[in-house]
Amino acid sequence: MSQLPVVAIVGRPNVGKSTLLNRIVGHRAAIVEEKPGVTRDRKEVDAEWQGTAFRLVDTGGWMPGGTELDEKVSRQSERAMAEADVVLFVADVTTGVTEEDARVAQLLRGGDRPVFVVANKVDDPAREPLMWDLLSLGLGNPYPVSSLHGLGTGDLLDAVVESLPVAEEPEEASEDDPDDEKVFAVALVGRPNVGKSTLFNRLIGEDRSVVHDLAGTTRDAVDTILETDEGPIRFVDTAGMRRKARIDEGTEYYSFVRALQAVDASDVALLVIDSTEGITHQDQRLAERIDAAGCPIVVVLNKWELLDTEDRARVTAEVKRRLAFLGESEVIRISALTGRNVHRLLPILHDAIETYHRRIPTRKVNDVVAEAQAAQPAPHGARILYATQGATDPPTFTLFTNKELPTSYLRYVERRLRESFGLGATPIKLRVRKRGN
Repeated sequence: MSQLPVVAIVGRPNVGKSTLLNRIVGHRAAIVEEKPGVTRDRKEVDAEWQGTAFRLVDTGGWMPGGTELDEKVSRQSERAMAEADVVLFVADVTTGVTEEDARVAQLLRGGDRPVFVVANKVDDPAREPLMWDLLSLGLGNPYPVSSLHGLGTGDLLDAVVESLPVAEEPEEASEDDPDDEKVFAVALVGRPNVGKSTLFNRLIGEDRSVVHDLAGTTRDAVDTILETDEGPIRFVDTAGMRRKARIDEGTEYYSFVRALQAVDASDVALLVIDSTEGITHQDQRLAERIDAAGCPIVVVLNKWELLDTEDRARVTAEVKRRLAFLGESEVIRISALTGRNVHRLLPILHDAIETYHRRIPTRKVNDVVAEAQAAQPAPHGARILYATQGATDPPTFTLFTNKELPTSYLRYVERRLRESFGLGATPIKLRVRKRGN
């Protein structure tokens, strides 16, 4: 598989970097709002222009010398600059060259990669002369652009793709090529400030997400594919999820939507819980939402090292009582900050991947279904006449019945299949086909 060239979008806060990314990819890939600091983590998406594919990286505003969080966001931006093949330096023509713009330019002038100065917010021809102030940055002629309306982005992208290194042609993949398989996805979800980003960084081995003791630091879903001995795993760090009734800010609403989308697109969810607060009502609601999406859950009790023996017993009892509807879901106790027990997560996920691809003989499937019906018959004379596994990734079972089966009975059958075949934390799909009399 070839490595796409990388184009990084950088600049100080609130100059329109995320709006430019959305304009280039043609949809709302990054959260955008008219206030500074909305983007904090690096956001990477695939893009294409005139047949040339590349990876586009959105960054938080570069603002060193500010708060601790500002410094962390700035380091993410600097890393994106260092790793990029081409840099788009976005400036706001309506404010002119600021001290922060000049400092970013000084940093970029020391590099050996092409830099394009994007004179953003040229929303009408009257603003175009303002762009010439950006010549003082010493990075060449600016490109007048309106990210909001799309004006000038074509000329900019024409120049960008001409400067990109030529990617190696990927080899033709056969139908059985493992590289063509869907990458197993794991979403990290939970309330704000429970340690999701710290765990994410611990798992992937680098400071990819900004971590700070301020609730709501992660605004968008950030994902990284980790190569493991058992194959690739896609880890997705999501924003903290709160109840809709408590979401009164546009940015937070879209963060909530992105988190739910990440759950829906994932094969397993790591529900991260702050052990020092126990299992809250909100944790319980989130678990119900994830479970309703059909996404298996691994319960991750974070900050376990901060609890004494009595508190550990209390939290363990709360898990059994308040999350009983999750059935046989794995529960792991860790410290994302120190790394204690984090190594136990990968074996759990590897087991889930193995079962994700598992094929079970039809005879064994029918034996389990027959035992389940003998132990607890379906109501109103309904019966499963025959069952087979029709697909893998995830295991998908087709049940041929004489009548409609209630949802509660399908849950019962699913649980018996999961227990009998050790399917653990992996999704199971049931398809019901009613045969005519």
